[in-house]
Amino acid sequence: MRYELFYWPSIQGRGEFVRLALEAAGADYVDVARERGRGLGVEAMLRLMEGPEPQRPPFAPPFLRAGRLLIAQTANILQYLAPRLGLVPKAEAARLWAHQLQLTLADWLVEIHDTHHPIGKSLYYEDQKPEAARRAQNFLELRLPKFLGYFERLLAAVPAEPRLVGPECSYPDLSLFHMIEGLRYAFPRAMLRLAPASPHVLALCDQVAAIPRIAAYLASPRRIPFNDGGIFRHYPELDP
Repeated sequence: MRYELFYWPSIQGRGEFVRLALEAAGADYVDVARERGRGLGVEAMLRLMEGPEPQRPPFAPPFLRAGRLLIAQTANILQYLAPRLGLVPKAEAARLWAHQLQLTLADWLVEIHDTHHPIGKSLYYEDQKPEAARRAQNFLELRLPKFLGYFERLLAAVPAEPRLVGPECSYPDLSLFHMIEGLRYAFPRAMLRLAPASPHVLALCDQVAAIPRIAAYLASPRRIPFNDGGIFRHYPELDP
C-alpha cells in the first residue's frame, strides 16, 4: 500500500512522529503537502479538512490516508500503522503498552509547546514572553526531569539493550528519539545538565539514529530541519 501523509510542509511538528515510523519501515508513502502537482500540496490537505468529503473529516493534521481510511491524531495513526509496519509486538498487552507510552509522549509534547505559547496559540511568542519565561522555568525545573526520569527508569529496567516495547525497535522508541532531538534543539543547556541522569534514554537515541534507514532519512532532504516555527523552538532566554 502507498500511504499518504498530510501535514504542514515547513515544520516537523507532530507529523515527524509518523514520518519516522514510515521511514524506519521503508514504507511507500508520499508527504502530500510537500509535493507539487494535481491533487497534491497544501490545498489538497485543506480540501480534506474543510470540504464536504469525507464524512469523517479530520480536525487538524497530521492525518493519513490508507486506502479508503482517513486516520487522524498522531497516536491513532501510529497505532494503526505499527502492526502493519512491524513496529510493535503482536501481543495485545504490548500494543496497549506502546499506545500508552505514545499518549504519554503526546502529553509531554503539549507541555513543551506551552513553554513558548503558554497563553494562546493565536498569539505570537513576543506577545507572551513574560508568561513564557515563567512557564519555561517551571518546565525545566520540574516537568522535564520528571518525564526524562520516567523513561529512564523504564529503559534502565531492560536487561539487554534499551528498548521500550519488546526486544526490537518499536514506534515509541522512534518517538522518544524525536522528543530528545527536539529538546536538544530547544533547550540545549538544560539537556546538557540533565544528560548524566539519563544515560539509557540517550543510549536509545544513539541506537535509533544509527538504524540504517533512519540514518539515511536524517541525512536526506526529506527531513525538515528544526526551526522556530514548529513545536520545538529555541529561544535562548528560555534556556538560561
